[in-house]
Amino acid sequence: MNINMLMQQAQRMQKEMESNVKKAKEELAQTEVHAEAGGGLVKVTMTCRNVVKRIEISPDLLQDDPDMIEDLIAAAMNDAARQAESISEEKMKSANSGMGLPPGLSGLF
Repeated sequence: MNINMLMQQAQRMQKEMESNVKKAKEELAQTEVHAEAGGGLVKVTMTCRNVVKRIEISPDLLQDDPDMIEDLIAAAMNDAARQAESISEEKMKSANSGMGLPPGLSGLF
């Protein structure tokens, strides 16, 4: 096998991986996660690219202590962020699969 063929194959693989990663990122921007805290008193909708789309606060909660409200909002946001991160990791892992990268390197892309 000659070096030119290897270089061409590597370039094709790189372009394919870049395309897969770009597509995965676009899909993640559209994928939404939903989280809640306080038994549904606070609900958060966020994309897997960490864009908060909506925060819902139950009217019943608004009469409570502001510190508790803030804690519930933070808890719901953190739950949504964890969900988004998990989905993002899985999506990016599949975008990089089949590229023949050594173990540990696929997480860099």
